[in-house]
Amino acid sequence: MSVLIVGSTALDSIKTPHAENPRLLGGSASYAAVAASFFSPVKLVGVVGEDFPQRYVQLYRRHRIDLTGLQRLPGKTFHWSGEYEANMNRRRTLLTELGVFETFTPTLPAAHQGAQFVLLANIAPSLQHHVLEQMQRPRFVAADTMDLWLNVALPDLLKLVKRLDLFVLNDSEAQQLTGDDNLFTALKKIHRLGPEYVVIKKGSHGSILSGPRGLFLCPAYPLRKVVDPTGAGDSFIGGMMGCLAAAKGPIDSQIRRAMIYGSVVASFCCEGFGLGRTTRVTRAQIDQRAKELERLTGF
Repeated sequence: MSVLIVGSTALDSIKTPHAENPRLLGGSASYAAVAASFFSPVKLVGVVGEDFPQRYVQLYRRHRIDLTGLQRLPGKTFHWSGEYEANMNRRRTLLTELGVFETFTPTLPAAHQGAQFVLLANIAPSLQHHVLEQMQRPRFVAADTMDLWLNVALPDLLKLVKRLDLFVLNDSEAQQLTGDDNLFTALKKIHRLGPEYVVIKKGSHGSILSGPRGLFLCPAYPLRKVVDPTGAGDSFIGGMMGCLAAAKGPIDSQIRRAMIYGSVVASFCCEGFGLGRTTRVTRAQIDQRAKELERLTGF
């Protein structure tokens, strides 16, 4: 089955202590869509401006991503610029230019409205809710969020969460949402908001799943060197959703394996600037790294 992914498509200018790369392909939907494409067909819904490079359109197409829902409007593409410290867990935003993304309203082509697997990548909760209003009967809906929406759009976010099968957020966001510093009790509180599955991302420390079968601790693949962690979280959830859409059987029997594959794709993302490394990897390399991760965690 295909995965419908709705989110931001952007141009990212990224600076680290060792290098600087301007106007790379970025945005939550871009990272998630490329990651999911290793496992399932992908339908991307987003918006770009007149300045969006044709080479990035071709990159999407090399990954067989359906661009029917990608709008091109007069104006500039969403542009984000950020700088990382030597500790890659710390970064600061230098510039945010919303461009055409400021007035973006996701409109689903008729062929997309029957998608069974839906990933609402990181955009405003009101837009995520608007997407669901256009859907028919999706089998599995996941949404990612960020601290900004907890600060400025909490009522909209709480309405959205009630409609989700899977809610994804990081550890600090889970603490902010629930007021609980203990992630395991925070998970219980988030379940009461509606979702059957909750994933808390912990960056280089992996992620935690809570679902009907209890808890699962998913490790991050150990990397000797991190070049650029931008988009790793989006790659994780994109790879996870692509794997779920491709799998046979109940979600609950496949979701842990899907998390492992999401973790692996995210590790490749961190090894290059933007999507530079991810777009050069093969499915065989992904499978090999997943086997390595299985050996590292088995006992």
